[in-house]
Amino acid sequence: MSDYTLNGILNAVAVAAKTLDGRKEEVNRLNVFPVPDGDTGTNMSLTLQMVVTNLAKLPIGATGDDICKAVTTGALMGARGNSGVITSQILRGICEGAASQTELTASAVDAALDRAREVAFQAVRKPVEGTILTVIKDAAAAARKAKKRKLGVEEAMEEVVKEAYASVQRTPDLLPVLRENGVVDAGGFGLAILLDSFVASLTGKEGFTESALALSRPAPKVEIEQINDWDPDSAFRYCTEFLVHSDTIDVDAAKDFLPTMGDCDLMVGMHPNFKVHVHSNRPDQVLGWFLTHDAQISEVHVHNMGLQSEEREAKIEADAAAARKPLGVVAVAPGAGNAKILESLGVDKVVSGGQTMNPSTADLLEAVKGVNADAVIILPNNKNIIMAAQACCDVSEKPCGLVPTTSVPQAFSAMFGFDADAALEDNLSAMADACAETKTGEVTHAIKDAKDAHGNPIKDGDVIGIADGSIESVGTDVSDVVLALFKVMDADEADTATVLAGEDFADDALEALVERIEEAYPELEVDSQRGEQPLYPVVFSLE
Repeated sequence: MSDYTLNGILNAVAVAAKTLDGRKEEVNRLNVFPVPDGDTGTNMSLTLQMVVTNLAKLPIGATGDDICKAVTTGALMGARGNSGVITSQILRGICEGAASQTELTASAVDAALDRAREVAFQAVRKPVEGTILTVIKDAAAAARKAKKRKLGVEEAMEEVVKEAYASVQRTPDLLPVLRENGVVDAGGFGLAILLDSFVASLTGKEGFTESALALSRPAPKVEIEQINDWDPDSAFRYCTEFLVHSDTIDVDAAKDFLPTMGDCDLMVGMHPNFKVHVHSNRPDQVLGWFLTHDAQISEVHVHNMGLQSEEREAKIEADAAAARKPLGVVAVAPGAGNAKILESLGVDKVVSGGQTMNPSTADLLEAVKGVNADAVIILPNNKNIIMAAQACCDVSEKPCGLVPTTSVPQAFSAMFGFDADAALEDNLSAMADACAETKTGEVTHAIKDAKDAHGNPIKDGDVIGIADGSIESVGTDVSDVVLALFKVMDADEADTATVLAGEDFADDALEALVERIEEAYPELEVDSQRGEQPLYPVVFSLE
């Protein structure tokens, strides 16, 4: 019997959608041949997001049929571009193939992927090898082999993921334009990411895209290069896509009509809902045909691919013009205000995260890769993130070092010790020294009854003040607790204080707090900023 629950499968779908969304720009930067409309990663991600939205609306106890309907409808309604439409058909096929299965086994994986392959190929009038179609075909073949070998379901799914990545690696051998430009197919890579992250979440094992450990798995190293693949002399300029609603429309007639208006034409779905996609110079006539054939239309999107290409080319040129630096910095921080301050101090990339949202090693590694520098320094800014940051340094192909900062204010101080012209090791030492004398105070609300560092009671909802990890002040008012914490932290011996207001701490409250601090400590230089961090109304430092 299978140990996998329906809820576990739904959670795995959500994880796969989130993973692809996090890597969509990586997919976008790949060549999108043969369809130059939009961005492949974004289009596939939008498709999955609509699926997750539909699933979230299901009532508790929804049946398998209800879930399959939510997936297929969401995928169809959310599909954008060729890549999104084909992804929607792959998801539809998986649902149809799994409909007759009572548990998750190798046979069920085979049935689902074989039907996905069949439906995906049916959706495309002229299938092209070396694309996402090839990857789903090869993944289905791997599932069939796993079934014949009588492998367990986990082994079968791992074989599917392994073959999906191998198939992606082979796409340049099948499509000359990919080989000429040294890239793999974007849609196929996106599908491999989806399969990988789904299986990793479902089985609880490390996936290629999710962990530092798995990055050593024998899978293809995807080289990414931006390609401007729009031909100004292309016969068709407008990518036109929309939903069609009709119980009576002649599908064969519609499919015969679309090629007369352009190319890259697709019409998928079934009565009463269809998705239409075509490249044409007359989107008005395309829409008009359906409107005059007993159909209603909605979700109309018309994109000028020429303008898209110009924007892409400008971005390519801007990226190429950005000079590569010898040394860059990645920092973790919660709140848009904190991120803005860090960037103004010279941090190249800020990863969103903090006490309640710890980024993974993969998240940090992605940020490190994105910095246009020969070496990178990481500022984790939280004790819970230091180990993940160290793991990132250990597996990074690019030289990478860690300054073990435990708060955002410490990162501010560390950046004052940063010298872009100095060596990595010299900077690690100087930045650690620069933040060593920074004391950090944090004010938040207790979420349960407890005791402070001195054994005094804390009630759920109390305002608590934390000095470098120790609860030293308890009260009912944020400003009162801040002032009490200043006293405990010997603010009268400090020269400067930096106060960061959280997202729920109003400007007038911040102004009043600064006035109280300046009145109590007239010799102290106080700098207040909007950090916009969640859950912590005030975070401050003393130096």
